[in-house]
Amino acid sequence: MSPHAALRPQPTPLPTPAPTRAPARPTTAAALHSVSAVTAVLLGLVAIGAMIHEPVLIPPLAASAALVHSAPTLPLAQPRGVIVGHLVGAAVGYAVLAAAGGSAWAAAVAAGVTLALNMAARTPHSPAVATAVIIVLQAPAPDRFVPLLFGSTVLLVLTGFAASRVRRGAPRYPAYWW
Repeated sequence: MSPHAALRPQPTPLPTPAPTRAPARPTTAAALHSVSAVTAVLLGLVAIGAMIHEPVLIPPLAASAALVHSAPTLPLAQPRGVIVGHLVGAAVGYAVLAAAGGSAWAAAVAAGVTLALNMAARTPHSPAVATAVIIVLQAPAPDRFVPLLFGSTVLLVLTGFAASRVRRGAPRYPAYWW
């Protein structure tokens, strides 16, 4: 080998093509496990809401639970995105509500701003975009809503952690904490 051979640029490997098919169907046991875990955590949120006479289950949390329990390795399901993403969505929702009022136009802007900030903060979580929309359209009291939202997201993450350790062979959740 000549001394100049080591200085030649090496060819870069070609990227691996993306899968062209949908993922494999989960086993019956895996599907039952995910559905049971999601249902249990959502019933828990309903029970907490009934005890404190405050709605705790909101649609974005149901979507978050589905991500955490059925796709635990995706970036969208990781604790950072679930917890911080919803808090960013809440902050944006309240800011837009204060600046522009509660209209569908303002809700659309809040959704876009939430998505942009979550992408910039590396906290991807699509249900958090819906949290901003709900705040703009429904104007919940922040002193009650934000602590309940935070507690609910922490509960979703903790149940995802516990559920992933119950069934042998299940993907471990989270893939990363922060």
